[in-house]
Amino acid sequence: MKYQRILLKLSGEALLGSQEYGIDPVVLKQYAQEVKTVVDAGVQVAIVIGGGNIFRGVQGAQGGVVDRATGDYMGMLATMMNAMAIQGAFEKEGMTTRLLSAIKMEQISEPFIRRRAIRHLEKGRVVIFGAGTGNPYFTTDTAASLRAVEIEADIVIKGTRVDGIYDKDPEKHSDATRFEEITYKQVFDLNLNVMDMTAFTLCHENKKEIVVFDMNTPGNLLRLANGERVGTLVR
Repeated sequence: MKYQRILLKLSGEALLGSQEYGIDPVVLKQYAQEVKTVVDAGVQVAIVIGGGNIFRGVQGAQGGVVDRATGDYMGMLATMMNAMAIQGAFEKEGMTTRLLSAIKMEQISEPFIRRRAIRHLEKGRVVIFGAGTGNPYFTTDTAASLRAVEIEADIVIKGTRVDGIYDKDPEKHSDATRFEEITYKQVFDLNLNVMDMTAFTLCHENKKEIVVFDMNTPGNLLRLANGERVGTLVR
């Protein structure tokens, strides 16, 4: 396999499937099966999951429900719910997992300790990172970039519902053009929405490549880990 250790970033919305809220068990099982093929091939897999299918801090603050910091903490709890669901689905497929949280929750997860996370990966366990960075005002994209750098992942893989990066939203514009490969400078210059700026800059400064691909196409994750051209590579 081309990549020995990957950081897979999934959005909370990806777990919605055909539902308007919550977690679609069909999607959960599909993702578990996709990850298992990669794990069985010998790739070390770490995952960061968002919480937007349950609660998003920015929207809670804008709606006047709570202040931004409180909303972000609520969003972190939402990521933990998703992480626990992923953990259960993965273990049903026969994988060994460890859930590590940036906020102490001893009853349901281990605390995030960098060396411990790396050791779990070396033993072939799928490591799921929950609660973002543990700090408000930072997205789970930033958490993914940070964890990828900390565990020395070969690449950051962002699974989405589109097959790469386009010059404009392909769901709104039929004439949108997909990039097969793009540089960090081009993303900055064209103001493309790949990740939030903090997450993107963190990968850029640490020379960490990013691939954006369609997670919902069966076999894509394995092909990507094997070095095939899938999605868009940011180099």
